[in-house]
Amino acid sequence: MSYKIILDSCGELPPKYKADERFEIVSLGIEVGDYQIMDDENFNQKEFLAKVAACPKCPKSSCPSPESYMEACHCDADHVYIVTLSSKLSGSYNSAVLGKNLYHEKYGDKDIHVCDSQSASCGETQIAFRAMEMEEEGRSFEEIVKELEKFRDGLKTFFVLDNLETLRKNGRLSGVKALVATTLSVKPLMEGQKGEIVQRGQAIGIKKGLAKLVDTLVKEAVDTEGKKLMITHCNCPERAELVRDAILKDIRVKDVLIMDTAGISSMYANDGGVIVTL
Repeated sequence: MSYKIILDSCGELPPKYKADERFEIVSLGIEVGDYQIMDDENFNQKEFLAKVAACPKCPKSSCPSPESYMEACHCDADHVYIVTLSSKLSGSYNSAVLGKNLYHEKYGDKDIHVCDSQSASCGETQIAFRAMEMEEEGRSFEEIVKELEKFRDGLKTFFVLDNLETLRKNGRLSGVKALVATTLSVKPLMEGQKGEIVQRGQAIGIKKGLAKLVDTLVKEAVDTEGKKLMITHCNCPERAELVRDAILKDIRVKDVLIMDTAGISSMYANDGGVIVTL
């Protein structure tokens, strides 16, 4: 059976997979003051970060239309998997569900599964790659859907950001102490839990914040040898590499993937942010 995996643009793909016909990215929109762009292959991170730094207004995003998801499903693939960022952070999941329903109304039956990643960025990538692995193993659509939800529930997503302003102004920091959210030198360690952002700890300065991320992940990770470690960073590859090296001193993993953030992840992570999933 043929298959296709659709991600919203909060999920990253390595360059070699961006031209892979098994994958498609459905773009969210981004607005920074009067500057409006789609989060697609033309996204320029350097230009975007400069716009964010210069604009007093908080950047905003808009989710993909149901029609864009519907048309992405309109393909020759027998099985379609849609992976979206957390439904508690964006309307992308609801739009994808509506797009699936519109597809059935317009084009008829097809095996389509919409997965709420309950995460973002490389958390979406993890789920997309797991779907690909199981399809390549020849598993049935029903089995893959069941296992994908279980895999999603077992993912760990941690992140440390240099700048919390976008998350704070967009009301995404209800699980972070108010003092931490307004104190520049304090870097909270945050985790995605069932799609919401919660604070797991804090440290003074980004280096100690990342060290706390590593320590927490290493202590809580289980059965790591069969898992992929994925790290996304916003314009700070050296931080991502330091985090990778520190994690691999203590645990073994199946593979490691480091990616730069696309538009939506860059908007929320801001310059210098690091996201880790395992």
